[in-house]
Amino acid sequence: MSRGVQFNEDQISEFQEAFLLYDQRGDGKIPVSQIGDVMRALGQNPTESDVKKLVNEHRADDRVTFETFLPIMQAICARQSTDTSDDFIEGLRHFDKDGNGFITSAELRHLLTTLGEKLSDEEAEQLLAGHEDSKGNINYENFVKTVMNG
Repeated sequence: MSRGVQFNEDQISEFQEAFLLYDQRGDGKIPVSQIGDVMRALGQNPTESDVKKLVNEHRADDRVTFETFLPIMQAICARQSTDTSDDFIEGLRHFDKDGNGFITSAELRHLLTTLGEKLSDEEAEQLLAGHEDSKGNINYENFVKTVMNG
């Protein structure tokens, strides 16, 4: 195991149980394309680019064992995001033309679907639901805090 994040036996057991749920062939392996899904099922939130960087020696149609998966999981856990809500609020403040704590929902929708790990239109709509005021604006501080706190 790597010297970074260490898992106890219970955690490893839980990880293996989740891993095996994705083993559709019963051969103790899962497709590389589902590694991110398994991690998300285990409460992690890796970006697709994080997962791709860690599985770059495997082809997309390869299948991996739990022994291959575990060090990848350790690497993702070690990279836990250090972004705070203040970081995101500060980023969105640049789009607040009037300096009043609001940006248009159209602008935020555009940012969510075109920058970074792009959301689909449906995902953006789900995130924005209930945040828009009668003028089509969103209080981005409230939005960020709601999204980050689940």
